[in-house]
Amino acid sequence: MKTCIHRTYKYLGLALLVTTLCTAADTDMTGLAPIPKDYPTMGVQDSFSTAPFAEQYPDRRKAYMDYCAKNPGHDPYAEVVRMSMGLLPNEPGMLAALDHIDARRDCADFTMHGVLRLMYRFGDGKSLSEAFRARARKSILGFKYWPDEPGIDSMCSWSENHFILFASAGYLAGQLYPDETFVNSGQTGREKMDVFRPRIIRWLDLRFRTGFSEWLSNVYYEEDLAPLIDLVEFCKDPEIVKRAAMVTDLVLLDIALNSFHGTFGSTHGRTYERNKKSGDGDSTGTPMKLLFGMNRFRPGDMAASGFALSERYRMPQVIYDIAADLDRPEMVNQQRIGIKIEEAKRWGLDCDRLEDGMTFFTLEAYCHPKIINLTMRMFDDYHWWQNDFFKPFAKQRRLLDTARTLHVLPLVTWWFRHDVQRNLRSEVNICTYRTPDYMLSTAQDYRVGYGGDQQHIWQATLGTDAVCFTTHPVDAGERSPAYWTGTGSLPRVAQIKNVAIIVYKISTQKGLYLTHTLHFTHAWLPRDKFDEIVEKNGWIFARKGDGYLALWSQQPYQWQVQDGPDKDREVVAPGIRNVWVCELGRKASDGEFAGFVDRISRAEISSDGTTVRYGSPSQGTLEFGWTGTLKQNGTVIPLKDYPRYKNPYVKANFPATTVAANHRGHSLTLNWDTLERTASEFVAPPGPQDTSR
Repeated sequence: MKTCIHRTYKYLGLALLVTTLCTAADTDMTGLAPIPKDYPTMGVQDSFSTAPFAEQYPDRRKAYMDYCAKNPGHDPYAEVVRMSMGLLPNEPGMLAALDHIDARRDCADFTMHGVLRLMYRFGDGKSLSEAFRARARKSILGFKYWPDEPGIDSMCSWSENHFILFASAGYLAGQLYPDETFVNSGQTGREKMDVFRPRIIRWLDLRFRTGFSEWLSNVYYEEDLAPLIDLVEFCKDPEIVKRAAMVTDLVLLDIALNSFHGTFGSTHGRTYERNKKSGDGDSTGTPMKLLFGMNRFRPGDMAASGFALSERYRMPQVIYDIAADLDRPEMVNQQRIGIKIEEAKRWGLDCDRLEDGMTFFTLEAYCHPKIINLTMRMFDDYHWWQNDFFKPFAKQRRLLDTARTLHVLPLVTWWFRHDVQRNLRSEVNICTYRTPDYMLSTAQDYRVGYGGDQQHIWQATLGTDAVCFTTHPVDAGERSPAYWTGTGSLPRVAQIKNVAIIVYKISTQKGLYLTHTLHFTHAWLPRDKFDEIVEKNGWIFARKGDGYLALWSQQPYQWQVQDGPDKDREVVAPGIRNVWVCELGRKASDGEFAGFVDRISRAEISSDGTTVRYGSPSQGTLEFGWTGTLKQNGTVIPLKDYPRYKNPYVKANFPATTVAANHRGHSLTLNWDTLERTASEFVAPPGPQDTSR
């Protein structure tokens, strides 16, 4: 089924302004402060940095805040930064944000955190008019914070990022108005805090121990960071503050370990076409530039504005040092992330308990045989039959009700599992190999043959836009999976350092949700973003600076030559079965580009479409296929059961209880059981109210 379409708040500024102007006649602006005369009307674009533009955090913070002051934001996230600088807010421009909340439109939880941040910082002062504060208070007290509260809506509240956005918003709203009655739920603020506290703790606990189901997402990590930093900054519960700070550290560690010169170009649990085709499309770009000095600033960023204004969270210095370690000759990072539904009891989850349903939904396990009956209960109790995101279910309600009556729903979902479980994101083992000139990252042997949704299984990154990946496309317009977003049938992938083997076997079985009609695979390899392209002996070779890429398809390939955005950027290989091989190299270890091309083009390679034997010049003889093991020179290489973290900087077992990071004389130790968070140094002196250490 279709998942929540990503609409980050930072890209809604113009839309919110237009909405405000169009509805001005119907919106009561009595008592609001006027738009400041010096309020910027034209935006200023920031430049992309591929190396830290400033070594010291105070300098990066000042650069970000100065940038925000020069740009119109028209949303609470931008305005709270401006106000912290002593500038007057654009109150009329923020009315659409409150309308967005009151209408309970999708992603209203994004908007709510901006309003809560505004009210926590300036709700008691003179910076905001009494009229705006009253309107904001009304919106906060009237919102629907969880699916079990009254009202029918089409908000996505269950995915991993939405879970913590809603849960933390409910808690912080209750803390802000502890003795008020929230009109939608009938709960007092204190009661709301009691309801949401265990949900927050449960979410934090699973993320620390096992990581994120939306693994390494260059979209949704930003939306995880925003509520996390709000909990650290505003929550009065010491345990929540400490645990939120520790999980924030791990999110930043994930980004630091799996980025290349400002591009978060790794495998991703969820991402979209624009986000993976270019590092300039990363939603995590603004916090990356603020904290690591790389990527690009954009105004009104959810996470960056929280970090820039935080007095209680300081990033450990070792995380910055890891992100800035761009000259290390090679780095291999292995991580195990997520959980298996079949091991639910191991994590204290009950497949029949309604409260646990939302946790299962953070993995988007709607149609897993163990969960499907609970899913139907949630649809009934939460009025989700009327939610737009679940239209595919609603259209089949009569059939589903019949299957429920006959007690065969688990059997049906098992039979069609490769189609209806395409959203599910269970345990994944990822490998990232990084050098100064390229990075290769894969999800090893992940859910082979299942339908995919927004998962991004592998990518080679040689520059901000010089990237390569393959997918099985789906012609589904803006839905996901689509032509470049996600993948129709997931491949089987294995990686040995700088070499990845990608095996496809496209399912042609008729599906309940989606039947695959495009019987080819394709690669994104934009000619215009590389410095040199050579084709020889069935291989495509590309050079970007001193980094080299070689791509091979078992099926004959052809370049897309029709006019459009994919011209000379898409490589198409017909056939429902195909093997792609990608090997990377660099001048420092492989000599001149011509030599790299010559050695690989003469290497032994043979494939029948489901297996391959490749004599890699750098890694030796590699054997892999749709089934069986990965062998390197006859030795079996494991692709599963990785540690939580294993790389030169960070070590942790799976599941994690302690995570320790060390680099360049700096260290960080996180002990989840004892709530100890110790670092040798932080990026800047703690603020006056610092309690996160």
